Amino acid sequence: MTNKQELPVSRRRIMQFGAGFIGTATLASVIGLELNDPQPATAKTTLTPDQALEELIAGNQRFIQGKTTDNHSSLKHLQSIAEDQKPFAAIVGCADSRSSLEVVFDQGFGNLFIVRDAGNVATPEEIGSLEFGTLVLGAEVIMVMGHYSCGAIKAALAGEEVPGSIQSILAQIEPAVKDFKGQQDDKEVLKKATEANVIYQMNKIKQSPVVAELVAANQLKVVGSYFDFKTGTITVLEA
Repeated sequence: MTNKQELPVSRRRIMQFGAGFIGTATLASVIGLELNDPQPATAKTTLTPDQALEELIAGNQRFIQGKTTDNHSSLKHLQSIAEDQKPFAAIVGCADSRSSLEVVFDQGFGNLFIVRDAGNVATPEEIGSLEFGTLVLGAEVIMVMGHYSCGAIKAALAGEEVPGSIQSILAQIEPAVKDFKGQQDDKEVLKKATEANVIYQMNKIKQSPVVAELVAANQLKVVGSYFDFKTGTITVLEA
C-alpha cells in the first residue's frame, strides 16, 4: 500500500491548464512547495462556485442578524496558516473605509482573497491578482462589490477636474456611468450608476483568458454585488 499525496484543488487546476499560463519554473516551484511542506487548508477548497457564493451570502446574513461567529479571526489561527492560504472567494472591493469585507461576510484570516481600490476598478494589476487568487490559490468565486454613496462614482458622474492620479481611476469608471452624467446628487441614480460600474468591471474581469477558462470549466463564478451601508445587506448582481 502506498501513501499517495493528492494535489490540492488549486494545484490540480494548474496541472490542468499546464505551464503555459504561469511559466514552467513558476509552476514547478508552486507545486513543489505545496508537496514538500503541506499546510492545513484555510478554506473549504472542495466548494463548488455556487456553494462558495452561498457561503458569502450566509456570512452576510449572520452579520446582519448579529450572529457572527468566531470565524478564524484569532492570532492562533493566523499562526496556523502562516505558511499557506486557500481562500474560497476573491473579492474586488472599494477602498472605502466603511467596506470592511471580512466583517460584512463574517469571515476570518485565510478565507477571502481581497483586492481593493477606489471605485472597485478592475485594473490590469487587480485582474492579475484575481488570476493568481483563482488559478493558483483556488478561489471558487469572484465578486465585484460596489456600495452605497461611493465617492469615486460621484466624482465620475460630476466630471470635474481632479488632482494627481485620481483622474486615472475616474477614467476607468466613466465609460460605465456615461448615461448618468451630472446626476450625482440623485441617490437612486447614484445607485444605478454604481451597479452599472460593477457590471462593467465584471465584464473586464471575464475577458481574462485565465478567468474565462476557469468559468468554462465550471470551476469559477464571477458575480457582482451592491453593499447598502444603511441595512448591511449585500445584494448579488449578475450580468
